[in-house]
Amino acid sequence: MKLSFSTVGCPNWTWAEITACASDLGFKGIELRGMGDDLSLRSVPVFQPDQIVNTAKTLEQKGLAISCVASNLLLNGADFDFEEARHTFELANGLGCRYIRVLGDAWGHPDPGTDENLVRQRLIDLAPPAFDAEVVLLVESNGVWAESSKLRRLIEDVNSPAVQVLWDIHHPYRFFGEAPEETFANIGKYVRHVHIKDSVMEAGKLRYKMLTYGDLPLEAMLSQLKRGGYQGYLSMEWVKRWNDELEEPGVAFAHYVYGLGKLMRQI
Repeated sequence: MKLSFSTVGCPNWTWAEITACASDLGFKGIELRGMGDDLSLRSVPVFQPDQIVNTAKTLEQKGLAISCVASNLLLNGADFDFEEARHTFELANGLGCRYIRVLGDAWGHPDPGTDENLVRQRLIDLAPPAFDAEVVLLVESNGVWAESSKLRRLIEDVNSPAVQVLWDIHHPYRFFGEAPEETFANIGKYVRHVHIKDSVMEAGKLRYKMLTYGDLPLEAMLSQLKRGGYQGYLSMEWVKRWNDELEEPGVAFAHYVYGLGKLMRQI
């Protein structure tokens, strides 16, 4: 398994700072989730059509890859942006990345108003063009889809190799009380990318913590992945973009490398 971090954890960093940190700390992948004020990356210079080849070459020279393009594509949205989907397919192709995260619910906590049938139909509609573009759409285990049995049924209903799963290890445990064994039994064979984070509940409120400072059963989660033969990325999703009180990215990323390395040696 390889280490990655999401740019959601360093929203104010330049591309040079992002790649330098990843290289210096020994990461192998970078997950794209916006830069600066642009969540879609459409205005970011290094991802423009005339720069994408150089950007991909620089990543290769540094021993890095784009582990996933974590798009802002919300399948449950009333006005789904198919043009944005097309652009995201092209961006992933240009960077040599197969995986594109899509959202079936807007946030980590479940939204009872989620139109599950609409999400299912959107995936059915998107699967053929995604397959033709040689990308794989990863439905994240967030919101109502953090209930892993429901997410499994969704993937099986769509029934396409172009639609698989991003396992955010936090949400099924935190919002549905699922043991790692239950979650992995339901979605393990569909998992292609993993989000790692940690948290505690304090006075009824969710508080994100640096890895191993929370109370998620991280060792058990990693053990499930190891036993299941998972060889992909473990991507730190440090949600600094929406939680300014969290530790600075340089501190959090360095601790992630240390903490995850320690956990991996224990499984």
